[in-house]
Amino acid sequence: MLVREAMTSPVVTIPRTATVRQAIRVLHEHDITALPVVDAAGRLAGIVSEMDLLRGVFERDPRAFARPVATTDSPPPRLVEEVMTREVETARPNGDVATLADTMMRTRIKSVPVLAGSEIVGIVSRRDLIAILTRGDARIRDDVLAAIEEYGPDGRTWDVSVRDGAVELRGVAGDQARRIADVLARTVPGVTHVSIQG
Repeated sequence: MLVREAMTSPVVTIPRTATVRQAIRVLHEHDITALPVVDAAGRLAGIVSEMDLLRGVFERDPRAFARPVATTDSPPPRLVEEVMTREVETARPNGDVATLADTMMRTRIKSVPVLAGSEIVGIVSRRDLIAILTRGDARIRDDVLAAIEEYGPDGRTWDVSVRDGAVELRGVAGDQARRIADVLARTVPGVTHVSIQG
């Protein structure tokens, strides 16, 4: 499965000169967890997450402590560019979702902007990856069959079964037809594994 098939598009962005409060409102209004930050030309300058925006915005409430609490003299950050992450992991639309998911798990990144050249064309979040896996087995089976019927060689008939996203193909076919059926099945959203029997 390709990144472009999993990404959310169009993507909501925020300028680096926006205030932290504005960014918090945008996250809340769109029910998202991160925003790509753009410069004046609309190019990716960073990313800001819920965690980035929460740093330093709350003052301690003295009612919660038995003793007086020390307050900080420094004001909380005001602008997005003060709290954003500048080193951003990105993906390409034709990249592999499995590779991106591995990167996100390894680095604990929750959202990855998708770039076509320097243009932000989408974003992939953990929520997007979870949504792919919620597709039912019956729908996955139908989509695998449709892909094989449309693009597979010789109109060969395959018996397709799906359990928890794992696809099993059964049929008598040569090596090339088996490879093509395998590739086509792997392109279907929600497929987690493909095996060919027969």
